Amino acid sequence: MNLLEDLVKLIFPDINLTIEDLEKRYPARNLKDGARVTRFAPSPTGFLHTGSLFTSLVAFKVAKDSGGVFYTRLEDTDTKREIKGSGDLLIKQLHEFGIDPDEGYFGTDKENGVYGPYKQSDRKEIYETVIKDMLLKGTAYVDFATPEELDAIREEQTANKEITGYYGKYAKYRDLSIEEVISKVKNNEPYVIRFKSTGDHSNKIKVHDEIRGDLELTQNDQDIVILKSDGLPTYHFAHVCDDHFMHTTHITRGEEWLPSLPIHLEMFRSLGWKAPKYAHLPVIMKMDNGTRRKLSKRKDPEASVDFFLESGYEPKSLLVYLMTIANSNYEDYIVQSKNYDLSTFKFNLNKMSLDGALFDIDKLNFYGKEVLGAMNKDEIFDKSYAWAKHFSKDLLTFIESNKEQYKEILNIEREKKNPRKDYAKYGDIYENIKFFNHDEFLKITEDGFDFSKNINPEIVINLLKDYKGHYCLNKEENDRYNEIKVIGAKYNFCTDSKLYKQNPDAYLGSMNDICEIIRVVVSGRKVTPNLFSILKILGEIEIDNRIDLAIRSLV
Repeated sequence: MNLLEDLVKLIFPDINLTIEDLEKRYPARNLKDGARVTRFAPSPTGFLHTGSLFTSLVAFKVAKDSGGVFYTRLEDTDTKREIKGSGDLLIKQLHEFGIDPDEGYFGTDKENGVYGPYKQSDRKEIYETVIKDMLLKGTAYVDFATPEELDAIREEQTANKEITGYYGKYAKYRDLSIEEVISKVKNNEPYVIRFKSTGDHSNKIKVHDEIRGDLELTQNDQDIVILKSDGLPTYHFAHVCDDHFMHTTHITRGEEWLPSLPIHLEMFRSLGWKAPKYAHLPVIMKMDNGTRRKLSKRKDPEASVDFFLESGYEPKSLLVYLMTIANSNYEDYIVQSKNYDLSTFKFNLNKMSLDGALFDIDKLNFYGKEVLGAMNKDEIFDKSYAWAKHFSKDLLTFIESNKEQYKEILNIEREKKNPRKDYAKYGDIYENIKFFNHDEFLKITEDGFDFSKNINPEIVINLLKDYKGHYCLNKEENDRYNEIKVIGAKYNFCTDSKLYKQNPDAYLGSMNDICEIIRVVVSGRKVTPNLFSILKILGEIEIDNRIDLAIRSLV
């Protein structure tokens, strides 16, 4: 046994596997030609970021549209930043949006698939086997630089206006003799293991990005840490190993990782492995005092998917909106197909914008209304009820006081060719419909009714008295409208819209003015869904009570 083998045995006494053994353990996937393998690989350091949902949606579509595999992997090697339970929460939140993996990490003690473990902290044997091979081949080395030494190197580089980092002449432990290394390890001196780069930052390399095309980037020459002093791998190294043995074909990630691409490609090449294809996605931006910036976990509530779930956005609404950001032709597809089924849309990485898209809450609300408006009454009932149980005590109380009434309220102007679209999210519903509740109606009208100042209150009182008892709730809508016309004509309201437009000064008002009076009386508002539907749901007793209340407010 030579000295290098002695060193490897000293560092990894329990590792008897070889890379060849791992290749046999994780053979190539048996997939059809063109099938893509993608992954969502979050760190358990907090909530699911909207940007992470965006990248996972793209990864999901890339795999699914090709008949491939989408899997999840938990990258939990940064123990200092780990938040207990957040790994499970991330997977649960992903499920809320219907992005379910074919294999991988499904939560604590829940994995499915033959390419695991899917939790990096459980893959120590794999990483150590690869690093052992790298040490033997001279593509990695043991480094004993202390924090103080690293600080001194950085200060010198800064003073000399040089690129900072551990490379070249500054990699002071790179060329230690094996005897010196063994001695230091035996003396329990703290160490890390670094990748031995053969690059030069004065050179450029050509790389291809699946979104950005051919690029020229600075060649890597940094001897990056691949195994930390705590025995855990770094992201740079771990993802190279994992994506190789899990046979990932396409990596979708934020554009902030683009500068790291030369590092990762050099490591793949050094190990003799074919690198997956990389697609660096544009980040989601926000305007802040006239400047664009990345969505911030600290500053922006919409940076977390929790914001959308708690606000009551249907998950599909957010996915539809994100897909309009992801592919420029998706909005045209919506117009042509007249549906919001993401599964039927063929996603294309080439159609992605290179610029960060501005997050547009108004556009999200538009799609929210479209998605909720397309639901039938049973679907929106079930989903809004489920949401209310978790996030809205007021709506929950309203629903459970009379479920059938609630369903009929949701169904107002819904079952028609162009359904009414009042709600962008479930959180909008209660505020829009609470006037149906008598106690809430009293609160809405406690300061009076907002009648038009152009109509004499005495006329309003007499008109309401005449209307009382003439609702005709069991008749067709046209017949009920005609009853109002008869009453309106009595008080010189024009019952013909064309006539009214020709000579408005000849009349006290139009049919619109009469309907507004009735609408204000029964809802406390000037804008509502279909008036006749509201009247039918309220019923005669409640209508009479509200008319009496309005009359008393005018006396």
